[in-house]
Amino acid sequence: MARALSVALVLALLAATAVAFAITEGAKLQRSPISRTSVTKVFSPDAVIVRSGGAEYGTKVATVSFRLRSAEKLDVWIENGHGDRVRTLFSGRSFARGHQVVAVWDGFTDDGTTAPDGTYQPVVKLDRSHRTILLPNPISLDTVAPKVAVPKSEHRVISPDGDGHADTFTVHYRLDEPARGILRVLPADAAHAEQVEVTRFQRLTGTLVWNGKFKGSPARPGNYVLYAAAQDTAGNLAKGTPFAIVQVRYIALGRTRVVAKPGARFALRVSTDAPTVDWQLHGRSGAAPRGTLHLRAPKSPGVYHLYVTAAGHAAQCTVVVA
Repeated sequence: MARALSVALVLALLAATAVAFAITEGAKLQRSPISRTSVTKVFSPDAVIVRSGGAEYGTKVATVSFRLRSAEKLDVWIENGHGDRVRTLFSGRSFARGHQVVAVWDGFTDDGTTAPDGTYQPVVKLDRSHRTILLPNPISLDTVAPKVAVPKSEHRVISPDGDGHADTFTVHYRLDEPARGILRVLPADAAHAEQVEVTRFQRLTGTLVWNGKFKGSPARPGNYVLYAAAQDTAGNLAKGTPFAIVQVRYIALGRTRVVAKPGARFALRVSTDAPTVDWQLHGRSGAAPRGTLHLRAPKSPGVYHLYVTAAGHAAQCTVVVA
């Protein structure tokens, strides 16, 4: 009799286990009432939107988006790591089946103050389904800007003429957190808008490069001030630090006026990164290595113009023969 009771007890336990397993597996197979969930991973209410090369960097708000499998009446809110409700995004709103719900959090609390930096999670309450879902998609609120370190540069000269000689300016930088490096180039005149170059990847170190162009066109000759900045994933922008003055120069002459005696020889310094230059003076022309031109003045007194060209760019000098 005792043995029979033991067997019956074992069978009852096995049956209960099987039922519990079936219920658990059934719960696993039950589809969630929401689908296609998308939640912003990191943002900053202080984000600065930077645009470069057709791309836009920085996120000022966090977006919570999901699709409903059935008509529902919803409450959606944001809670902190302690489970406290920080901000109610909306309450008691009804949506039709298949609707893509979009809720936006600007980083403020229900009291109107800015929430502290930290990790938050969105919560969805479905009244008709009698379910409350804590979305497993944390939102990081980050308002601290990265710090950028870049060496001070001496006065640099570039000539963005595409000949492969000193066409670009390059500098290495370091950051205190992974972020995109930003190079701001302030124009020498009002003919150009400010040029902004943003690195593709977010790293602790990298290289900033200016190709000497504004919207694809070579910059005009002159001096340009370069600023180094950085922007993290949230969009926090480090204050730009001026660190270099870059001179765009294609060809420059040591003097713009030369006085010589008739038929006398004179010298003129030519600054360019092109290996050779071409010159024209009073019907005569020639080619010479870059550096110093040694020419002979016309034999007749008068005022003449010397033209020196290199890599498609020209400079002029007045030659006074007296």
